[in-house]
Amino acid sequence: MTIKVGDKLPEAQFRVMTADGVQVKTTDDIFKGKKVALFAVPGAYTGTCHKMHLPSIFLNAYAIKDKGVNTIAIVSVNDAFVMNAWKRDTDQRDEATFLADGNAEFTKAIGMDLDASGNGLGIRSKRYSMLVDNGVVKKLNLEAAPGKVEVSGGDTLLGQL
Repeated sequence: MTIKVGDKLPEAQFRVMTADGVQVKTTDDIFKGKKVALFAVPGAYTGTCHKMHLPSIFLNAYAIKDKGVNTIAIVSVNDAFVMNAWKRDTDQRDEATFLADGNAEFTKAIGMDLDASGNGLGIRSKRYSMLVDNGVVKKLNLEAAPGKVEVSGGDTLLGQL
């Protein structure tokens, strides 16, 4: 079942890199009592994700937060080490939390998994953005194709706030 507006996010765990190493964060840790702009990408460092999707988020980060968003989070089916390196290389102003969903547990639980094994990438996430308020999906923007950023970018979500 694919998640939709009005649904509560399921319980899941993410991995994040901290000064003390890899830590587990739950959906409650990330979303409970907060308004979160969540952006999902098929893969860290991949062309569209790295050159189009992330820049659209960071170009609009201040404005998104000015509209009452507490956290900007980026999730991908990658490990915490890759996500940490990607944050280091892209998030110069420390504006986002990078969530590793290495086993696609969260991605599968919300029905956003994508079989990219034909391209040698295995199971990945579909490209989307969502506004989550206290764990409930308020806006959801799913791309028709993983190689495009037409409705899932930071500019689209900003316009919906």
